[in-house]
Amino acid sequence: MQIDLAVKDISKTFDDFMAVDNVSFEVADGSFFSILGPSGCGKTTLLRMIAGLTEPTAGTIEIRGKSMLGIPPNKRPVNLIFQHLALFPMMNVGENIAFGLKRRGDSKAVINEKVATILERVDLIGFGDKKVDQLSGGQKQRVAIARCLVLEPAVLLLDEPLGALDLKLREQMKVELKKLQAKVGTTFVYITHDQSEALVMSDHVAVMNQGVFEQIDTPQNLYNSPDTPFVAQFVGDNNTWSGRIRQCDQKTAEIETTDGRVFRTQIRQQLQPGDEVDLFLRPEAMLIQPDAGLANLNRFEVIVKDLLFDGANSRLLAHPLDADTELLIALPQTHQYDYIQKNDKIEIGWDEQSGICFLRKENQD
Repeated sequence: MQIDLAVKDISKTFDDFMAVDNVSFEVADGSFFSILGPSGCGKTTLLRMIAGLTEPTAGTIEIRGKSMLGIPPNKRPVNLIFQHLALFPMMNVGENIAFGLKRRGDSKAVINEKVATILERVDLIGFGDKKVDQLSGGQKQRVAIARCLVLEPAVLLLDEPLGALDLKLREQMKVELKKLQAKVGTTFVYITHDQSEALVMSDHVAVMNQGVFEQIDTPQNLYNSPDTPFVAQFVGDNNTWSGRIRQCDQKTAEIETTDGRVFRTQIRQQLQPGDEVDLFLRPEAMLIQPDAGLANLNRFEVIVKDLLFDGANSRLLAHPLDADTELLIALPQTHQYDYIQKNDKIEIGWDEQSGICFLRKENQD
């Protein structure tokens, strides 16, 4: 397996502020790798160091085995796409795509052949003579990508390229980008604060927080098996309880929550009775009016405060009895719970294998 990008112990400080703190990762040839994190976590600084626009304070960056330290941006085998695509409005689509090839000094015949080939690869056959202002938002995205891909970079860097699009177009472009990357086979390194973008498109995702990577994993593992409380909270929706361990063994623990409930849940780290913990539970893990015969369920009653209709993602907003804890409960894509109304009292259950428990952060060494 060829490694297209290797970042080793990279750090960047601005005066006394550590923007990127000793980050290391590798991206395999032809893969879609995303860096996901909130604004200010250091992801754009990291991308700029890979592109050569920012000099690292420490560490090394290698592209296909060659060190990039000291190599200027225009000499690196990478291209960078920003949120603002910077297409040239006075040029047509073909001229926009050909711009880098002309600057590189390629012949007219070579340029025409490469532009025609890349237009086909990004599904824009026949668009070469169109003006930029004649294109839809999604078509402009593909032109910007084609302008980079025609230069045959080892790695394409994308800095929140869908951020300026409306919601419906962003949803469409997530699927289009995934299909396009698989079709062209170029290695993509994509940064975003949008978890849905990262999960839908990526082969692997690095979750970044305060300059460090909290976890690098497949989208499925990030969602189902988060390594840290931050990942559990940031990737997907979660209901959260704080509490204290009453008793535990190596695999499960009994937790008394601050709102007076007792739950049994799986644990993935060594805990002791008395430890203060946070418990996370996905909305879809909560069963509505579960059958009485189902074993190993934590059961409690809630008051429905609202119904949040969103098609297949519809949910109930509820509070446990005699508590202010706000809970999101997924509604299955059936009509069996259409009878539930605001202010109804219903029973909720969840399997002890569905919860994820972590030692509370302030109590960790």
